[in-house]
Amino acid sequence: MKKEFSLSWKGSKQPRKQRKYRENIPLHLATKLLSANLSKDLRKKYGKRNFPLRNEDEVKIITGKFKGKTGKINFVDRKKLRVSVDGIQRKKKDGTKINVYFDPSNIQILNLNLNDKFRVESLSRKSTVRKEKQVKENKNVEKTETKRQILDKTKSDKSVKEKK
Repeated sequence: MKKEFSLSWKGSKQPRKQRKYRENIPLHLATKLLSANLSKDLRKKYGKRNFPLRNEDEVKIITGKFKGKTGKINFVDRKKLRVSVDGIQRKKKDGTKINVYFDPSNIQILNLNLNDKFRVESLSRKSTVRKEKQVKENKNVEKTETKRQILDKTKSDKSVKEKK
């Protein structure tokens, strides 16, 4: 097997190839894998289903031992593709506490950290593009309906003429 990362890789059923893909992915592409679902309120507000995780985002854990707990993101590990949540720790045998790391697929974003102007810009850009697409689709639907109505009228006119 090749050791380099391939952009043309489409997917595989084989877990070893999936693990290899995730292990060798470049950091600039790893941010896409570090995206989590937005809550229903945020989905309506921004018109987006998921968004990349960053420090200080408020999240809720969806699955696992800590299901239902909320907290702010403490640390995002881009290399290992995992996230640590503030206040969620596990005790070791000697009594010391260590952070628990979560896969982004097991997390839901409740509140976004909007201190970065580029992040705010990307949120607004995505929502405006979607709204424009919806408007265009609605106009296209209206145009096709009028064309259908015109065709129906011409057909009915032809049938009336044929009956005469």
